[in-house]
Amino acid sequence: MTDVDKSYRKIIYLTFPQEVSGRPMVCNLTRLFDLTFNILKAQIPPRREGNMTLELSGTEENYKKGVSYLKDHGIKVASAAQRISRDEESCTHCGTCTAICPNDSLYLDRTTMRVVFDKERCAACGLCTRVCPVRAMHVEVKNGNEW
Repeated sequence: MTDVDKSYRKIIYLTFPQEVSGRPMVCNLTRLFDLTFNILKAQIPPRREGNMTLELSGTEENYKKGVSYLKDHGIKVASAAQRISRDEESCTHCGTCTAICPNDSLYLDRTTMRVVFDKERCAACGLCTRVCPVRAMHVEVKNGNEW
């Protein structure tokens, strides 16, 4: 699969029933559907209901097949309902956010010494909003179909 084929990315929230909490369901997404995954947050205790925030990448067709597979096994799947934005005027480019960003969507451009925010890579985990000293990073919550 080429990088162009992997251009479809979604962040989803999974709720695992206790019956499947010990099975390798997420790993099977890679093996069976050629999807890559990034676990952003997970809390799945043994033999109990658990939750996971997951970023999936692959083709749109394989993504749909993978989500159907999860649902067929009793896992509830919901789309991400938030995104991160930055107030460019407030940002002082201190770089604090770059140290905590789990997927390098915030990074320091060594040429300009300014923090770059790559919205396409952002997984909307919200960690940057907690550490920004000037509160330039914001969580936007989806309201119906509008941001």
